[in-house]
This record gives sequence, C-alpha cells and structure tokens, in this order.
Amino acid sequence: MSALPVRTTGDHSGRPADGWRASMPEVIIAAVLMTAITIAAYGWAGSTGAVMVLACGAILALAFLRWLPGPQWRPDVQPYERDEHTQTTIAGFWRRRGVVRNATLSMAAFENELRPTLQHLLAARLAERHGTSLYTETEAARSLLRSAGWDERLWYWLDPGRPAKPDAGSGVPLRTLTAIIRRLEQL
Repeated sequence: MSALPVRTTGDHSGRPADGWRASMPEVIIAAVLMTAITIAAYGWAGSTGAVMVLACGAILALAFLRWLPGPQWRPDVQPYERDEHTQTTIAGFWRRRGVVRNATLSMAAFENELRPTLQHLLAARLAERHGTSLYTETEAARSLLRSAGWDERLWYWLDPGRPAKPDAGSGVPLRTLTAIIRRLEQL
C-alpha cells in the first residue's frame, strides 16, 4: 500500500498547503450526507433515531480519523526553518526575561538556570572561532580569554570547574552580567 501524496506549500517546508481547507469538499459531502441520514432517521424513528444516527456517525468518524495514517517522512522535503523575521512568542520573551531577573536576585537561580546557558554560549564561541573546548581545555580557554582583554574577575562566573554555590543571597550583579554578555559578543 503506497502512502498518499502530501500536498505542500511549494516552498519545500513540509507544511500542509491549506490545512483542512484542502479536504473541504470531502468534509462538506460528509456533513450533507450525515444531515440527510439524521433527518431520515428522525422521520422514521423520532428523536431517538436521530440521536442514535448522530452517535453512530460520531463513532465512525472518530474510528476513521484513528485509521488515517500519520504524517509521512519525505526525504525531498526539508523541515520548516524559522524565518529570521519571524517574531518569537511573548511567552518566550517573558520566560527569558524572568530567568535573567531571577539570576540577578538569587545565586541559586544563576547557578541552575543562567550559568549553564552562558557557559554553553562561551563554549560555542570558543569552539567556532578559536577551535578550543571550554570543558576539556579549560586553561587554554582561560588564557585565550585573558589575551582577548577578558577581565579575570569575570572568569569566576563562568568557570566550568567551579562547583555551584549554594544560595548565598543575591545573584550575579547586573553590571557583571552586562560585562559577560558584552565580552561574549566581542569574542
């Protein structure tokens, strides 16, 4: 049994062209047929017959939907990539904003949420631009950062060898966080 062809938008994103609109004629035919059968059942057996026809129709529709195949993987269709002009959701923005705010208020929030993210960003920058691993070549990464004008005091906040501190009051100072982000952008 061969898979049904998937109608796409033409931009090779793999997304359906119109969603349910592509199958609108079939949906209309099913709705008209169901309405006609329900009217006939009401005329023959009253409201009980109409309810029974609607219930059986709903069960058959659900069984049919369960029987339909899921999305098929197609090697010629590239996955949907986000456009650079696509806006992020407001919930994602507020989540990121909350992580930064919490990291400036609590050391535990910094250690558990923001520090791993900043470390990964630093590791990516070092690997992409300098071919150095932050996690396996810690001293080489540290000396590379020192030669790039990195303030030695900032290393404390991102050092992968430093164990996490228990909640000891306030988190990372906003001025320090700003300096870290600025250095990551320059690196």
